[in-house]
Amino acid sequence: MNRIGSLLLLVLILNLGCSTTDRNYIWKERTVTASAYNSTVAQTDGQPSIAAWGDTLLPELKAIAVSRDLMRLGIERNTQVRIEGLDGIYLVKDKMHYRWRNKIDIYMGLNVEKAREWGRKKVKIYYRVKKDSVTNSK
Repeated sequence: MNRIGSLLLLVLILNLGCSTTDRNYIWKERTVTASAYNSTVAQTDGQPSIAAWGDTLLPELKAIAVSRDLMRLGIERNTQVRIEGLDGIYLVKDKMHYRWRNKIDIYMGLNVEKAREWGRKKVKIYYRVKKDSVTNSK
């Protein structure tokens, strides 16, 4: 097989693998209250750059914390989340205190002013979860 044929075969295999994986997931929608937080001692417990599961939060990381009721919906550690009004995909890297419900906290590094400007608002989020047997039968 020549080089071009090998390359095309590799691309085909990679695309089939990705599409199969993607077919195992769906994007769900939910409206939540979203606020923002920073890596500051005043806003966090203990070590400001260490999240609840032990992940290190770096200022450029697109990360969120979620209320624990959302975790029961499948929005768990490393779940991919798109947030209305923001670009890119965020990863769940932190969890919030038990008192919060239907809420996310968007990590904004050390930029306290940016977090204040965001404030608190209702937004739609889209989160990627693995299909379960009920979803597969539809």
